[in-house]
Amino acid sequence: MKTTDYPKIGIRPIIDGRRGGIRESLEEMTMGMARRVAQLYTDNLHYADGTPVECVIADTTIGGVKEAAMAAEKFAAMNVGAVLSVTPCWCYGSETIDMDPLMPKAI
Repeated sequence: MKTTDYPKIGIRPIIDGRRGGIRESLEEMTMGMARRVAQLYTDNLHYADGTPVECVIADTTIGGVKEAAMAAEKFAAMNVGAVLSVTPCWCYGSETIDMDPLMPKAI
């Protein structure tokens, strides 16, 4: 049986990175958003052969440059071909947004 390594959709849960109660109060909500959108995509989007679309969620919320880089590395290793950033709050854009000019993205 032939297996196809289709490109996946990366989900980036971005968050206000300020500690001291701000970030901590949003962690669970933000990761929940990422899990729900991944499920929505998997349930409703399919590749041309009918295979459900696969999603890859960043391992942690992204509140700064280091976490953004970690997500980018994971996505590169897992054949991510497009990314969606989700957030329930304001974020430092230049620290959290995917800056790869070649990657299709949405927020």
